Amino acid sequence: MTPGTPYEAARVDALLSERGAVVRPDGVRRWPFKSGDVDIGELREGGQVVATELRVPLSDRPDLMREVIEAAAALATEAGARLVDPQLGRALNGKADAGVMEQYARTARYAGEVAGVPEALGASSYAQETQGARGFQPSTRMVLIAIGIFVVLYLVVDSLVSQLGGA
Repeated sequence: MTPGTPYEAARVDALLSERGAVVRPDGVRRWPFKSGDVDIGELREGGQVVATELRVPLSDRPDLMREVIEAAAALATEAGARLVDPQLGRALNGKADAGVMEQYARTARYAGEVAGVPEALGASSYAQETQGARGFQPSTRMVLIAIGIFVVLYLVVDSLVSQLGGA
């Protein structure tokens, strides 16, 4: 696609329909893949459609992202358009490159840890296999030390009181 050339949304929509994209009863368009479904939206600027948006759900299955990138790149080539990752701010080719996959994993991990998206990646999904038991956390260690000190202090005071009271 040459910059300044109008975006042909109808052509992209026709190609999406050929590839199995359907409109659900609630009006949301979906593009099915082996690994899951992708929502399709329109990006409007000044009332005109300037791009077609593919919304890949955040999950622990990066294979869906790979499928989408490959299929979307082929569709963009056939439509004479560019496939752009807005988070990275650059055009993509037909391969799922490391930068896209890394950004997807980072976003999914953040959604799983902070936003509470249950199907997104949690922190446990990224635990290294070589990492053994980490032991007690510093706060737990401090609480256990404080309890130990209080037990020893109690025993010392109790023995002193019993010696004074017993004599």
